[in-house]
Amino acid sequence: MADAERRRGWREHPLTQLTLTRYREFIREPEALFWTFIFPVLLAAGLGLAFRSKPPDIARIAVREGPAAGPVLDALRADSRIAVEQMDSASAAAALRTGSVAVLVEVLAADSLVYHFDGTRPEAQMARLLADGAVQRAAGRSEPVATADSPARERGARYIDFLLPGLLAMNLMGTGVWGTGFAVVDQRRKRLLKRLVATPMFRSHYLLSFVFSRLGLLVGEVGVLIGFGVLVFGVPVRGSIGALILLSVLAGLMFGAFGLLLAARPRTIEGASGVMNFALLPMWVLSGVFFSAGNFPDVLQPFIQVLPLTAAVDAFRAHMLEGASLTALGSEVGLMTLWTVGSLATALRIFRWQ
Repeated sequence: MADAERRRGWREHPLTQLTLTRYREFIREPEALFWTFIFPVLLAAGLGLAFRSKPPDIARIAVREGPAAGPVLDALRADSRIAVEQMDSASAAAALRTGSVAVLVEVLAADSLVYHFDGTRPEAQMARLLADGAVQRAAGRSEPVATADSPARERGARYIDFLLPGLLAMNLMGTGVWGTGFAVVDQRRKRLLKRLVATPMFRSHYLLSFVFSRLGLLVGEVGVLIGFGVLVFGVPVRGSIGALILLSVLAGLMFGAFGLLLAARPRTIEGASGVMNFALLPMWVLSGVFFSAGNFPDVLQPFIQVLPLTAAVDAFRAHMLEGASLTALGSEVGLMTLWTVGSLATALRIFRWQ
């Protein structure tokens, strides 16, 4: 059989033909094209616009009517960061209750104020500090330490810069797991696997065709999303393009192998969907795609750090935003390699062919 394969050449090799079959299956599914190439760009555009850099929000503050309210109103109006309005007791209480204003200032006397606000709201706490600073300065408070502000807006510090590497890793995981897993389970459900096993095909060729087909899709997945981020939002790519390509290939192989592992046993689409959701949901939440994984308690960190998506997110983020080399990303690269080899080896061992 090996001699026959050598005579046919690589174009007629079973692995080549099986990989081409994977591409044909993908191209014939418009939904797959949308979720792989268009949806990540739309998601990045929506979140990038929602959390774009913009001027600081104006603090909305109400002052309760009273005989001593005039000087306080003048002091608050002198600060351009504050929008202040004088209200009667009922209107002021309703505005605070409904969130129309962040802070209600009650003037008891010329030298005595009470700030009413919801301490659980960060914007209310900030509005309280702005209001008190304006009132204290108007009353003659002096600053013992001279300070100056130097606003800095650098590429890499914005939310879209933080978000895009996470979206890239999440998209590679989604297409690798769902695209591979559902195709395998669907063929098992239709009894196609049983027929393929009866052909002169190595079983490893069938499984490897799914993993290798992922490499061809990486060009579109990675190029479209990163190109959009760089051209539209100016997201930096401070590491080398070659290292980014290698990281993308490794992540694509890892998630393709992980998808094969998850699809190794289920016989129905419903069963596969349950297994994949059970495996992917914790990573969507914990792995730092939309916010830092460091926000979770220390007791969860050892579990979070060994997740495959965490390794991919950390590697892309460090490479793109900090310019980290592959050597500096040794722990992430090593973990992704372990997940790739371990998932593929386990899938080959436990795979159900009928």
